[in-house]
Amino acid sequence: MKTETSELKNPVKEVRTETGKADPTRGVVFEPRVDIAEVEDNMLLYVDLPGVKSDDVDVRFENHELQIRGKVTPAATKPHFLLNEYGVGDYYRAFSVTDDIDAEKIRADLNDGVLTVHLPKAEALKQRRITVNA
Repeated sequence: MKTETSELKNPVKEVRTETGKADPTRGVVFEPRVDIAEVEDNMLLYVDLPGVKSDDVDVRFENHELQIRGKVTPAATKPHFLLNEYGVGDYYRAFSVTDDIDAEKIRADLNDGVLTVHLPKAEALKQRRITVNA
């Protein structure tokens, strides 16, 4: 199920994918599924990257664009499949990120095939308590 978030509140917006495009050197490039959540002072991207090892993930941020690539190493031997629904290929997705995110503090973790990208909100956007003087 795909749920849209308000574009006014969402500082992360998809800009480009390479779904199903053939790469002559690597095979097919898939668009990984992504969830975007707002948690306290962070935006979180949860990216499904099954079969990708941490050394084969490339997360880059440049010119307000967050690019996520994952390379899958194909199995050394291929069995004779009677049914083959799982495609093996690399992953790519890119997002436009506004100045509402503190680019210097972006970090990513990969656990059990799920990449979590932490996008901290800029200090100016964080909620703060205002002291009331008497």
